[in-house]
Amino acid sequence: MAAVLSSALGLYLHIPFCGSICNYCNFNRGLFDEALKIRYLKALEDEIQRAGDGARVDTIYFGGGTPSLLDPQEVSCLLESCREAFDVTNMAEVSFEVNPETATATNLNGWRSAGVTRLSFGVQSFRDVELQRLGRRHDAASARDAFETARMVGFENINLDLMLWLPDQTLADCRASIEALVELRPDHASLYMLELYPNAPLREEMARADWSLAPDDDAATMYLEALDLTDAAGYKQYEISNVALPGCRCRHNLKYWEDGEWLGFGCGAHSTRGKYRWKNLSDTVRYVEAISKGDRVVADRCVRSEAERLGDALFTGLRLVEGVDLARVEARYGVDVMARYGLSLQDFEEAKMLMHADGHLRLTRPGMLLANEVMSTFV
Repeated sequence: MAAVLSSALGLYLHIPFCGSICNYCNFNRGLFDEALKIRYLKALEDEIQRAGDGARVDTIYFGGGTPSLLDPQEVSCLLESCREAFDVTNMAEVSFEVNPETATATNLNGWRSAGVTRLSFGVQSFRDVELQRLGRRHDAASARDAFETARMVGFENINLDLMLWLPDQTLADCRASIEALVELRPDHASLYMLELYPNAPLREEMARADWSLAPDDDAATMYLEALDLTDAAGYKQYEISNVALPGCRCRHNLKYWEDGEWLGFGCGAHSTRGKYRWKNLSDTVRYVEAISKGDRVVADRCVRSEAERLGDALFTGLRLVEGVDLARVEARYGVDVMARYGLSLQDFEEAKMLMHADGHLRLTRPGMLLANEVMSTFV
């Protein structure tokens, strides 16, 4: 593992509302309801205040759902609650997920004034036919316009999300989306392979429309070509699905991969602090009602053993291109990783999926395509 950027906490704020429900999505979300939103934001502020202990915080992440359904004043109030409850550093990274259709100049200016420092646009594709198949509400032109408007109002740290291996997507189609992304020159890009959960409406739509997914070999080529194209454009891959220009890695998400700590607020939010890990109630109404009554909102809580914490650190650390710093893990957990797992990992090394060199254990780029097989060694 690369050195942890900071010992400070990260805060995650879950905003569960969406203007429409995408047919592939399995996140904790629901349709926008103005009255419920008002109650929810009050509950969210209350939860933050209750948890506040003055601990140092250097990242805040608004995820969803669609955080960009919040107006700037609502974002400002939530950030003020974070500052009152925690010691939020002056240079904190404040990330905010945005759907392109919500990114007006007024909103963007307002969010920036409220304290947002980093935007993450859910673009998913730069081909209109693919966006329509995914049930997205924007088109490629409006995604470009949203990005350019964000630049115009002064945002200097912008991520674009793209999905690969979409229904009926060819290698050329995928390449076109990546080239369009590179042309815009965002500071960061997240490149995800589509995952269809069992009950996803998209599955039924694919069957009705006779759409298919490209063969697995083509999916692998899409992934590798996408990284080749971003490499050539000056981006550096730092995690299985993430690339960035120099100095633009997502500091918040690095906490998840570098064995860091974070507190999650809102329905369904997860937290990890020390040996404890917990998850809030998923249902939005139940969450709001519990907060209003002063009840606990934690639905599941566990105490991780040292072995579980070690396994988590290895599992997530291997997602990083730098891989796992074996000396650091041994210093923290008292375990010689290669002595414990070396034999189990040998086949992966021989298959050129895994490398053990320079005191690090890291996946090769082809090995990233089968990362879960390797990581299962540590679970």
